[in-house]
Amino acid sequence: MQPSCEDPTELGTNRYGGSVRVLVAEDDAGLSSVLARGLRECGYAVDAVADGEEALAYLGAYEYDVLVLDWRMPKLSGLEVLDRLRRRGTKVPVLMLTARDSIEDKVRGLNSGADDYLVKPFSFEELLARIRALQRRPPITLPPVIGFGDLSFDPASRKVSVAERELDLTPTEMAILELLLRRAGQVVTRRQIATQVWEDEAQAVSSNTIEVHIGRLRSKLKGSTVRIETVRGLGYKLAAP
Repeated sequence: MQPSCEDPTELGTNRYGGSVRVLVAEDDAGLSSVLARGLRECGYAVDAVADGEEALAYLGAYEYDVLVLDWRMPKLSGLEVLDRLRRRGTKVPVLMLTARDSIEDKVRGLNSGADDYLVKPFSFEELLARIRALQRRPPITLPPVIGFGDLSFDPASRKVSVAERELDLTPTEMAILELLLRRAGQVVTRRQIATQVWEDEAQAVSSNTIEVHIGRLRSKLKGSTVRIETVRGLGYKLAAP
């Protein structure tokens, strides 16, 4: 499979004008790398995970426009991930990838909550076409505004406000704050931040890059009831009165 994208400007943009966020859950490292690289070249914002538990963790931390989900994965299968997603009300469109090609398997996957089904091996062009078809479907619901203390984050408009005062955040600062907000009151480790915010996870963990951005965020949150606490040896968490 050789990824190609003739016109990336028309593909990876969502209805809000931002990049379409795709989560690729695939335990085959080679295939996962090819898919992630190809989608990024087409303008998509891509995260990639290798097991079902990690997929659920990412889906709990971020809003995705499309989930590309392998059927057979370690820890939790694609069907188990689907079942848990739909039980908790997550409406993300799901394209299931699998080597299972029987009618019974397809019916089982679709009945479990998948929106589309693609049998391996497949062409990258067909994968793109199916993702685009899922993008064209009308949204079921708009992402809800996330609030904590006097801080609010609107995933649709990508705006963060403190007591109705909009904050001027860089994309990296917003990504970090979104992750902390979605896990407000819980510890978020430095590695989790590095994995979900930076392409080069190792570089972010080994340098003081994360600390620098946290420091800038703290400065911009001055006057808010919300504060970013350092949990020594672990990471950070949001706290409020």
